[in-house]
Amino acid sequence: MFNGLNNNLGNLYKLSNAKTRSVSAENFTAEKGKGGMATEGTGKNCARDLGVGWKISPCVNIKPGEVFTMADIKASGAVNHIWCTTSGRNWRDFIIRIYWDGSSKPSVECPLGDFFCAGWGEYTRVNSLAVCVNPGRAFNCYWNMPFKTGFKITLENRDTKDMTLFYQIDYTESEIDGEIAYFHAQFRRSNPLPYKQVYKILDGVKGKGQFVGCYMAWQVNNNGWWGEGEIKFYIDGDEEFPTICGTGTEDYFCGSYDFENPYERKYDDFNSPYAGFHQILKSDELYRVQKRFGMYRWHITDPIRFDEDLRVTIQALGWRSEGRYLPLQDDISSVAFWYQTLPAADFPELPDRDYLEVI
Repeated sequence: MFNGLNNNLGNLYKLSNAKTRSVSAENFTAEKGKGGMATEGTGKNCARDLGVGWKISPCVNIKPGEVFTMADIKASGAVNHIWCTTSGRNWRDFIIRIYWDGSSKPSVECPLGDFFCAGWGEYTRVNSLAVCVNPGRAFNCYWNMPFKTGFKITLENRDTKDMTLFYQIDYTESEIDGEIAYFHAQFRRSNPLPYKQVYKILDGVKGKGQFVGCYMAWQVNNNGWWGEGEIKFYIDGDEEFPTICGTGTEDYFCGSYDFENPYERKYDDFNSPYAGFHQILKSDELYRVQKRFGMYRWHITDPIRFDEDLRVTIQALGWRSEGRYLPLQDDISSVAFWYQTLPAADFPELPDRDYLEVI
């Protein structure tokens, strides 16, 4: 039965009893007919000649150390779209958390930039089905996120300065029957990755669900090609050997042959609905000494399903002399995206501000 939770071009003509609601600084509670009523807010002085209804509360200011509640909704339905933009680009200092159905543990805990495929604190466009980053530095998320009794989204400011947040969270209120899988996203970083260790994209997942994607921010600390490593999915009790084993880093992210333009002998960035090698930050001769990359892979049409548990790893692998592989010691960050039943296993503790800092 169509309930308005999974709109696409094929069913937009169908009628539904679902109700569309939206949370923003102009309507913190998403109540029907209550938008644009603010008499106080960040735009009050600008609207002093116009009055109520003229953009009096377009954004919020978040103090250092403050955790701001972007939304706290009691209903059933699904989040369909999140848009936001911030002052400054210290996106590793802004931590987004999402809680489902009254849980005290977040199902999403991630630096804001990494959640939107912008882990290096520098704007670049992202054009995909699940995430878009548009001029100038506008973050958009289109993952469908169902809930049964409500959801809460918070943003923590770890910076030493105030930050300004513009945001809008669009969701649908609708009845949801039966068991559902809840949206999760988890951030990790190894800087540097210890020699001969594999990088863990995701570990310790318990429950039933499906892995739907990955974003990686990768800094290379050696010369030469760095993407020979295999991604591996350990599913439902796999121990030493995985059920799914990839052939190389660029292969997993739906590229090939070093992401190289064969006619110009250079990296070739790309964006597509399901995969992208969208960010290439080159080194220079003075302060920018390392190459940095951003890439995403969405399993929207090919989710990786698990019944009990899941672990995902990727090797950091380059080349050394005599045609031998070189285990790399790179600066690697990632965000894993998946759906699963609740309750979920505890996340690893998010590192402190200094460890997350991009330098």
